[in-house]
Amino acid sequence: MSRMPEARMQTALEQLKAISPTDHEKVKGLAAIVQPLRSPLHKTPDDHGMVDWEDIYFQSDDGVPLEGWYIPAKGGESNKLIIFNHALPMSRAGFPGHLGAPWSAFDAVEIDFVLQMKHLTDAGYNVLAYDLRNHGTSSAANGGICGIGRYEWRDCVGVKNYVDSHLRLSRMTVGLYSQCTGGNAQYEAIHRRPELFGNVRCMASPMVVSMAAIFDAFSELQGVRQYQELIDLELLKMGAFLTAEMTPHLFAPSVTMPIFMHQVLDDAWTRNPQDGQKTFDLLGSESKELFWIENTTKRFKDGYNHFGKSPEQILDFFNRHMG
Repeated sequence: MSRMPEARMQTALEQLKAISPTDHEKVKGLAAIVQPLRSPLHKTPDDHGMVDWEDIYFQSDDGVPLEGWYIPAKGGESNKLIIFNHALPMSRAGFPGHLGAPWSAFDAVEIDFVLQMKHLTDAGYNVLAYDLRNHGTSSAANGGICGIGRYEWRDCVGVKNYVDSHLRLSRMTVGLYSQCTGGNAQYEAIHRRPELFGNVRCMASPMVVSMAAIFDAFSELQGVRQYQELIDLELLKMGAFLTAEMTPHLFAPSVTMPIFMHQVLDDAWTRNPQDGQKTFDLLGSESKELFWIENTTKRFKDGYNHFGKSPEQILDFFNRHMG
């Protein structure tokens, strides 16, 4: 369990004495972001005409059962594989905000990751997509807490071990599509097991984020921005990681493969483009690209759906680096 610095603990205890019950509920609601709402598989590869696919299942590095899909390239299995993961609180299929509550409380929009997999398979890539722990149809772990990468790195290790031990997949050229929580997790997996990912050609890394930016923006919207220490205390009481520990900044220097990032410049969920820029600047990669999505504030609608709507940049990135 994380240990809260003494000075922040004292401040949090003082805030706890002074805060109103209404504002305390807001603070606890913000901290509860790390107890992810499960999103169903509202789409399958069949919905986009990818009929030759299979369910797969394997274990995380710490033994958590994970589930996913293997989808071969259009026209038949190729020698190139993209490992595809997802964001909180989504699944490998995306996000069903268009289906109403409770998902619409985040954003009442659909995010279709299966369409993005279709773009990849049409371009000649096999796709392995999976659900992180506590998401989709993968198993629960860690008391249902999401570490925004700090637990989920073990899932990134597990899927790579699965690929490396598979008769056919182990012979393929591998690239990564690792986004948001899944991107944070991938950075830490690379940091902890660099030898395991040494043969990965490249990574698309959209929408990675620090929880400090999320909590700062949302607490301001709810009028409780002055209670950042109390948010940490609530996280600590849940058995979660502290805000400062849930960031890709800690592990970005260990990432040295070619990277393509995209971020929403005026993202209403962070109000802080400096967070994404800092992640990019910290990356150890000599070859790295950052694309800012402009003229929108919509993280869900326009950030996570960007590849689905505008696949050319990311396909070009993979084509240049996957050989």
